[in-house]
Amino acid sequence: MAVLAHLRIPAGTFELGQILDMTEGASIKLETLVPLGEKAVPFFSVHGTVASTFEANVRAHDSVTSITAVSEHDDSILYALDWEVGADSFFRSIAETGATILSATGGPDTWAFELRFPTYETLEAFREHCSARNVLVEIDRIYNPSRPESGPFYGLTQPQREALVRAVEGGYYSIPRRVSTKDLAEEFGISDQAVTERLRRAILTLVDNSLVAAMEAESEPEE
Repeated sequence: MAVLAHLRIPAGTFELGQILDMTEGASIKLETLVPLGEKAVPFFSVHGTVASTFEANVRAHDSVTSITAVSEHDDSILYALDWEVGADSFFRSIAETGATILSATGGPDTWAFELRFPTYETLEAFREHCSARNVLVEIDRIYNPSRPESGPFYGLTQPQREALVRAVEGGYYSIPRRVSTKDLAEEFGISDQAVTERLRRAILTLVDNSLVAAMEAESEPEE
């Protein structure tokens, strides 16, 4: 089952972010990118005012063959960048896990990406690749595209998330049990029965929007 992930990465920790070094007040939107693993020629638009040395600084990078201004409109310039993607550990991690870039925007300090992964396992593999390569990636949201209405937390409300996480961390599901529903009730300021019902609903919602959704997606005929 495919999974979508929204993540952020410091501009200085991956090669493309270093190449496309933005000044304060300017931003980049990645428009298109040829298949990863080959020589990548991304088209990207720059919005706002960039330094007069921007193009020269981009060309100075060893992995850049050329940068070409394709068109200009108001305060936006569309560029084509001839660039060897293999030098970028972040993009290699994307390619090796079969992920697809759905969107990417960058600024002076941080880039934001939306990636689609074939499975949750490939998402975990991507995180491991990035960690091993010292690429600092912070994942903000993960959700199932077949049930986008469930949101980034599988449809769990904030009280349900807090109760379930606290129950797991506190040892409610451990053997022997280290915390009781009475303990959780006192912590959250609600009744013992309310905690039990909150956990029950949280588990049902979580399973329905993760495991059940995954099984439904696997059973759907391919187009």
